[in-house]
Amino acid sequence: MGAGHNHADSGHGTPGHNHAAGANARNLAIALAITSTFLVAELVGSFVFNSLALLSDAAHMFTDAAALAIALVAIKVGQRPADKQRTYGYRRFEILAASFNALLLFAVAGYVLWEGINRLIDPEPVASLGMLVVATFGLLANLVAMRVLVAGKDSSLNVKGAYLEVWADMLGSLGVIAAAAFIYLTGANWVDPIVAIAIGLWVLPRTWSLLQDTTHILLQGVPSGMNLDEIRQAVNDIAGVDSTHDLHVWSVAGDDASLTAHVILKADAAPFQTRVAIAQMLEDRFGIHHSTIQVEATACNDEEALHA
Repeated sequence: MGAGHNHADSGHGTPGHNHAAGANARNLAIALAITSTFLVAELVGSFVFNSLALLSDAAHMFTDAAALAIALVAIKVGQRPADKQRTYGYRRFEILAASFNALLLFAVAGYVLWEGINRLIDPEPVASLGMLVVATFGLLANLVAMRVLVAGKDSSLNVKGAYLEVWADMLGSLGVIAAAAFIYLTGANWVDPIVAIAIGLWVLPRTWSLLQDTTHILLQGVPSGMNLDEIRQAVNDIAGVDSTHDLHVWSVAGDDASLTAHVILKADAAPFQTRVAIAQMLEDRFGIHHSTIQVEATACNDEEALHA
């Protein structure tokens, strides 16, 4: 005996999600305008004052601007409704955008590390006072952008990626300010590439973490904070359930969870009531609002039941 049950809508395109996405889009647009304005100042300043650390900070600010722009487009695309070709809609585009941002940061860090090593071998003079002024304004821009983005960073990996880039750039600006002050007081130009390399190394672990998170979602891994064995046991504890196999839990965009499972019922179990009880438990206990439960009198095949 088999039957499908769709307990609840996945939430894609719901008013709550659209409201959150709209707020994130507005905040991203504000942060993009701020970051883009000061990117130009840092980029010009890095060449005028011959500072690799400032160029490193400008490069990170460029990736900030790119990340913010991509994140903004991703949210707009993600709000498009599901259709016959993409039944989950376009929310997964946000995860693709976050992955691209992570790869972009890796590329920038690699360039800065290479240039930093070259500058250590052959130091170049730096106009520290101009470097200090530009980096200070860059720091202020980052602080404002972080304040704008902080509200959405825990609800969207896409926004989280943009926030992490701005956060890393803020630390970079602090490093550039310290380096500029030190060079101004001592004339030690070798500090400039040291700070540039430090900025590159600082951002790599956080970038790796973001790439891991997005890759996990793209591979349809079990959402963070959920334990598959615990979910299986909870389903098996429902009255009328004999065992569970072919259990899958995944996320579309990092802030949701979907589940499918085949459940073997006991001989005296009522199929409809048991499905409803399972779906309600999944929603109440695990926050899984979209579940599809197939009930069976026996396993659909022995091999599947053995390896599930």
